[in-house]
Amino acid sequence: MTGRERIFTAMNRQEPDRVPCDFGFTPALLEIFKEKTGAENPAEYWNFGEGWAGFKPTATKTDFTRYHPEGIPEGARVGEMGEVDLPGSFFHFTKKQYPLDHETNLSDLQEYPWPVYEDPARYSHLPAEVARLHEEGKYVIGGVGHIWEVAWAITSMPKLMMQFLEDPAQAGFLLDKITAIKLTVTRELVKAGVDSISCGDDVGMQDRLMMSPATWRRWLKPRWAEVWALAKSLNPDVQIFYHSDGKIQEIIPDLIDMGLDILNPVQPECIDPAWAKQEYGRDLAFWGCVGTQTTFPFGTPAEMKATVKHLIETVGQGGGLFLAPTHVLEPEVPWENILAFLEAVEEYGYY
Repeated sequence: MTGRERIFTAMNRQEPDRVPCDFGFTPALLEIFKEKTGAENPAEYWNFGEGWAGFKPTATKTDFTRYHPEGIPEGARVGEMGEVDLPGSFFHFTKKQYPLDHETNLSDLQEYPWPVYEDPARYSHLPAEVARLHEEGKYVIGGVGHIWEVAWAITSMPKLMMQFLEDPAQAGFLLDKITAIKLTVTRELVKAGVDSISCGDDVGMQDRLMMSPATWRRWLKPRWAEVWALAKSLNPDVQIFYHSDGKIQEIIPDLIDMGLDILNPVQPECIDPAWAKQEYGRDLAFWGCVGTQTTFPFGTPAEMKATVKHLIETVGQGGGLFLAPTHVLEPEVPWENILAFLEAVEEYGYY
């Protein structure tokens, strides 16, 4: 099977020739990979089988300085929505600076310099890019991104949570504006022929949801449902991939009702992957399942192999499993555990 055939089959809850897998590295581990292998690209070196497609950045950069009166420090990354990531302690451990984390009204949001996604220059390359990846045998994932996480990156999480209660007009406008962007992105990606769309919002903590299920169902469920319905209307076979870390059991039935195909990352410290397979394996495939808080950094190679074997025998039964760490691999992950993961997939992963 090609990577595309293998992943599409597995995520369609059928048995491919073997269990697909992948992982990503933080910069420190990437350097170790280069030293150990002499290669530059882990995905190409191990032929993981998927490729990504997405919109190009806007050609016109918006000046968001007036929305950051405290200034934008040197080295900070300014996103298209005006959100700012400040250098933190390590790589993705950044700090945030919010452009609308001050007293605002609905007019402020209406006048905000929202980025333009309807520009064909941002997506006209997609059909050719997807076709090229398909010719290489890749399963093509279209990056749609987030709604909740983008919203709070603009206005701050505490403020947005309070607006849910005290100013639903502002909260609704902000979420609708972002949803409209996600609809545009989804439309062009699916029209270009991607195999799946990747989206998500981290709404889970280690032991509970960040908000009540009722709050999630009011503010986020209908917006994602609209995005997924658009994708399926354009191509009923496109697979919907949704990411949320943490303990999100309470909303899994909702996600299924909305049309979800693939749940990621199924963080084993919060959700037992074997339980998830037993409860929801008729409707969902599972991408992830190997803990980056436990097995990858702190397990032995033998424990890693035992974990992979157990996941293949339970979650992988009948298909429906893509093995991966539940997050990008951090510097404390031993190289021996990475090799043990790959060796276990090779040893136990054939159907």
